[in-house]
Amino acid sequence: MLLWLTISTVCSVSGESSQWPGLLGSDRNGWVNHFQIPKTWPDVLSLAWKVEVGDGYGTPVLHGDQVYQHARQKEDEVLWRIDFKTGDVVWRQNQATAFQMGSGGESHGKGPKSSPIIANGKIFTLSVSGTICAWDIDSGKLLWQHDENKRFSPPHPYWGASISPIVENGKLLVRLGNDASGLLLALDTHTGQKVWSLGDDGACYSSPIIAEVEGVRQLIEWNHNALIGVDVTSGTPLWRFHLPHLGSNQNMPTPSFHQASESILVGGENRGVRRIQPRRNQGKWVAEEIWHQKRVALDMSTAVLHDNHLFGFSHFDMGQFFCIDLTQGTVRWKGPSRTGENAALLAMPGHIAALINDGTFWILSASPHGFQKLASYQVADLPTWAPPVLWHDSLLVKDRRFLMRWSFNGDAP
Repeated sequence: MLLWLTISTVCSVSGESSQWPGLLGSDRNGWVNHFQIPKTWPDVLSLAWKVEVGDGYGTPVLHGDQVYQHARQKEDEVLWRIDFKTGDVVWRQNQATAFQMGSGGESHGKGPKSSPIIANGKIFTLSVSGTICAWDIDSGKLLWQHDENKRFSPPHPYWGASISPIVENGKLLVRLGNDASGLLLALDTHTGQKVWSLGDDGACYSSPIIAEVEGVRQLIEWNHNALIGVDVTSGTPLWRFHLPHLGSNQNMPTPSFHQASESILVGGENRGVRRIQPRRNQGKWVAEEIWHQKRVALDMSTAVLHDNHLFGFSHFDMGQFFCIDLTQGTVRWKGPSRTGENAALLAMPGHIAALINDGTFWILSASPHGFQKLASYQVADLPTWAPPVLWHDSLLVKDRRFLMRWSFNGDAP
């Protein structure tokens, strides 16, 4: 029996506050609160259950003692509700979703690539073809849906709609459209009606975050053309930093927000990592580049923050982990090369967790003084591109076909 160190006040799994509502958790920063860090990492994990749910990149999300997964089976996108403890399927809802994969992306499947989000008694999904759906979280009933198919042709970027919507104060925020043009929308979560809209930047594969800068609550989004800040309440554009998609170098990772400095860390394929500082200057918003380093670069992997350091996975040297000091932008260390094509990262006190696309799950030290792998587990036999979830004493992993719950304490059947 392992001894466990509780890192925070752990709520009951059935409690209202026990949630992992969307991409990278409740604050969309990958910070893990509801996980019990063992004093000694076990040698192996125990498989509690395994459910074949289908293809797709979306993260599993949790509400109370229920897991929800959006995936594809044949020509349908399917929303699953699964009991966290037992793995029993409570219900599944399917929608026919035709999609033609762009040339070169066949090995990645036909989605969905967006992660769902839970809010206000509903779960919201975005299909790979660009349709927003709102479902009742208890019954699975479809409540409303919205698309911009008549406005944009095609209604999604080349590789499919990949942005994960976010919810703030009763508004679902999402950019729809294609590479050439798009629309940032705020939809009422109850009715699906438009609250405000903002054009015309094209859509990309990065997802928005919500942050407060100089007392203003704003949506921060990296679209096809720029990194932007938008007033969440009114939809008023505040600031803009030109950072476009270039050639085959896609805008994919989700930006990270450093609360203490109110700055944004953003990096793209073959374009290094930047620290951007939005601020007001004589009543007008500006966004300035504080530093830009080019020794590491983010492809599809979103970086996470731990204290005053950024931990990420660079696509240089065929994939390697890195640590950057936020003050100067100095690369403190780089891990082994040839680690993989992609890694999905989470952060918790003293540790960085990473699911590599080959199905291995690594625990790293969150130290700026050097790369240190503390534990490693094989958790899937198929490719793993969806972000994982650490929850209490468990790990949720979605691979190419299956959703699995692994246990750290060895009491799984």
